[in-house]
Amino acid sequence: MSSHGHSHDHGQSHDGEHGHSHGLVHASIKRSKAGLRAVSLSLFVLLITALAQVAIFVATSSVALLADLIHNFGDALTAVPLGAAFLLRSFKAEKRAGYFVVATIFISACVAAGESVNRLINPQHIDHLPALALAGIIGFAGNEIAARIRLRAGRNLNSPAMIADGNHARTDGFVSLAVVASAIVVALGLDVGDPIIGVTITVVILRITWQSFQTVRSDPGEGPDREATPAAGRSER
Repeated sequence: MSSHGHSHDHGQSHDGEHGHSHGLVHASIKRSKAGLRAVSLSLFVLLITALAQVAIFVATSSVALLADLIHNFGDALTAVPLGAAFLLRSFKAEKRAGYFVVATIFISACVAAGESVNRLINPQHIDHLPALALAGIIGFAGNEIAARIRLRAGRNLNSPAMIADGNHARTDGFVSLAVVASAIVVALGLDVGDPIIGVTITVVILRITWQSFQTVRSDPGEGPDREATPAAGRSER
């Protein structure tokens, strides 16, 4: 009886702490696959969006568009550590990926700010305004699609890092609409409006940085209970 009890306790320990039972391993693998699928799909959408904007930027030289496409490329790169965290099935790596997302957003804000200030000092005429407006619309659509993919997966998987990335992408969609505004003000003869809008986008990106940091930091953390119940994301005790 003592031997049987010891065996039973040992099994419970492995189930709760290491996920060795068939049910828990299955849940972990399922969460990993769902996370990787969401990350990969949103990565594909953002890369296509950014590449389309690059083609238009070459023709327009808009700093507002440059700020937006730099940010979209940055968004695409955040999928790498986030995808690795889901592949490893590690909540600790997932949270670190969340902080990487925040750092990437901040760096993109710095680059956009530098280019905007440069254009304020050295103004440059912008052509192909209809194409510029189209680029903004493309950016909005691509980010909104990516946001929906990430937010749905983040909520289903209880992943603060992916939720932060999803909210980030959704706000970026509205930032892309600022590119449309840039095309409009330049069409009205206000060339200085383009770098000013670039600066405005930078401020918005910095705000997104802080909000994303708050979301990731609010992650309740990892632990055996959370590992055992990834979908619920909380202890059953």
